[in-house]
Amino acid sequence: MMNRNKILSFLNIKVFIYVLIVATALFALTFTYLHNAKSDGYILGDWLINYQDGGFKRRGLSGSFFFLLQDLTGIKLNLLVYFFQVMIIAGFFYFYFKLIQYKKTTFLYLSLLLSSIGFIGLFNCVDYVGKKEFIVFFLFAYFVYYLNKNSLSKSKEYWVCLGLFVAMFFHEITLFFIPYFLIALYLKTGKFEFKRYFKYLIAVFIPTVFMALLGKEINEGQSLQILQDRGVILTKGIFFWNIDERQYIKDHIQEYRLYLVSFLISLFHLGFYLKYQTDKKMTSILLLGAFLFSLPLFYLAIDWGRWMYIHMIFMIVLFAMQLKDSRDTTILEVLKFEKKFYITLFIIILSLLYRVEMSGRGFTFEGFFYRIFIAPLELLNKMV
Repeated sequence: MMNRNKILSFLNIKVFIYVLIVATALFALTFTYLHNAKSDGYILGDWLINYQDGGFKRRGLSGSFFFLLQDLTGIKLNLLVYFFQVMIIAGFFYFYFKLIQYKKTTFLYLSLLLSSIGFIGLFNCVDYVGKKEFIVFFLFAYFVYYLNKNSLSKSKEYWVCLGLFVAMFFHEITLFFIPYFLIALYLKTGKFEFKRYFKYLIAVFIPTVFMALLGKEINEGQSLQILQDRGVILTKGIFFWNIDERQYIKDHIQEYRLYLVSFLISLFHLGFYLKYQTDKKMTSILLLGAFLFSLPLFYLAIDWGRWMYIHMIFMIVLFAMQLKDSRDTTILEVLKFEKKFYITLFIIILSLLYRVEMSGRGFTFEGFFYRIFIAPLELLNKMV
């Protein structure tokens, strides 16, 4: 027993998290570049939805913004979009790193990052990278970092609200994850401040009303030609999307039922994590409320794995704020071979075994281990 505990004493969870942050950031930036280089219609295409085709519509601000930049600079749209993606992706990981730098990270907290819908989700599904949710991830990481430092001034709050307001015109999913900003405020202050919350709600609900009343279709018929004239040729993706998503889910119900397996595993994981946190009852109620607030996404769109992944990233940042403070950037957690350690280890191993697809198959055993150890052998076998 002494020898085993001595081995555990050399495991520095904090350093491992640092490495994981860097690896995830580099992976995200690399595959985002590849998506843009090949003019991916789902990644790049979503960033190039514009107002030039038919007028005001949901998500259209991003494309018109990049059109303006192209007119001013002459730089290719693919590169302009990528430069912006680099800023928000790097910004998210930077503020997340700063948030946990002086925190006592635990083996149990590490398990959240290694969840199949946590940071590992990016490695399992490269379609996660480069999407517009990184705008909201960046805003939330920035917000929580200053909130944790007790330096979230009124001016910073208003800048965050302005960011949320603008983000709504980039992608409407901003609305469905606004509860996490309010939950973070409550967990930090320990009290409900409804007047303070009002500006966050207004920032997302005003654009929602405008889009609901005035918004036109994403593709009004000229988008592909407009993009082609600007040097981007798309052959699939958001501009070709013509699927009844609710009917699609019904037609693939056997695959979508498997999301229940992934959901229950994640629910057990979060329940086990909260068991060791303070104020776990109120935190659980608030997180349940945040999930229920996002339910329309699961009804309206097929990307169930994506919505689960977004929830987990928000919780990873949120729970980082609740970690104990430390003066040491590489402080060691003293691990012991006990029930908590074994259950956490089991959760991590299980998380690395299975995969949650963005849409489609809700649970497969094609997780991180499969992609690292088995998939290369299968590819090699096909080549021989």
